[in-house]
Amino acid sequence: MIKQSLATLFVLAAVTGCSMTPENPVDFVTYRNQPLVKQVETGMTMQQVITIGGTPSSVVNGTANSSAGTCNNYILTQDSHQQAYYVSFDSGGHVASKGFMTCEQRKTNEKAM
Repeated sequence: MIKQSLATLFVLAAVTGCSMTPENPVDFVTYRNQPLVKQVETGMTMQQVITIGGTPSSVVNGTANSSAGTCNNYILTQDSHQQAYYVSFDSGGHVASKGFMTCEQRKTNEKAM
C-alpha cells in the first residue's frame, strides 16, 4: 500500500512539475465532472464553451500570451466549495487554454515566466 501511495504521489508531482501553470491536482479530482472541466477542449469556439458553461462571471480582454483574444472567468461550485476556473480564447475565438485559476492569475503567472 505504501509503495502504491508513493508511486501515485511521484506521478502527480512529475505531472504537476511539467505543466506550465502550477495547479492543485486535488482541484481536478474534485471538479472533474463539472461540464467546463470535463467537456471543454482546446480549439472549441467561444459559443460552444458558453453553451457548455453558461455566461462567465467576467470577461477579461487579452490573454496570458498576448493582448489579442479574451479570457472568461467562471466559478465552479461543488459541495458548497467554490473554485475559480478560466477559459482563454485566441484572437480567432477558439479555446487556447483553461485551468483552475482566474484569468488575472494566469496573466501574472505567464509574465513571471
